[in-house]
Amino acid sequence: MGRRVRIVDYDLQWPILFKEEKCRILEALGDKVVAIEHIGSTAVPSLGGKPIIDIIAGVDQSTDADECVLLLQSLDYKNVTPEPEEPDWYYCLSKVCQRENVKLLNYHLHLVKFKSDHWRKHLLFRDYLRNHPEVAQEYYKLKKSLVAKYGSDREGYTEARTPFIEAVIAKAKSERAPQ
Repeated sequence: MGRRVRIVDYDLQWPILFKEEKCRILEALGDKVVAIEHIGSTAVPSLGGKPIIDIIAGVDQSTDADECVLLLQSLDYKNVTPEPEEPDWYYCLSKVCQRENVKLLNYHLHLVKFKSDHWRKHLLFRDYLRNHPEVAQEYYKLKKSLVAKYGSDREGYTEARTPFIEAVIAKAKSERAPQ
């Protein structure tokens, strides 16, 4: 078992930290990246979550992602990619940051094919929670209850959230579909 999963209240610094990191990433990668978005709980106002700034960066092809991994070493990103989840999900990079007036914080950078299903699902989920604060609060309550149940079992915690996430994505897709 690893460290206990930690859920914290929403922090107004999270969008600011994302914007600062986005600038650093774009400076390091130049035109290798098509787009960068803030995803995950820290991207949804008033939604608490793990103190991890999740970032998704879209690239045109896997060779661009390979080059990005090398370039991001200069920003202290480490490749922590598990077994591939999806064919258009290339890498997960992680960086730990300790800054003045900011508690220990992680950045997770997901390099994916731009506009792939993986890209779209993350943005659909984020945007749905942003537009439905009551659902975001339901998700927050679920996460806190799962932390109490799973503690240090990160895999169990993640698996237990999956049905909620998939249901929100399905609802978001159905609401976007032409009538």
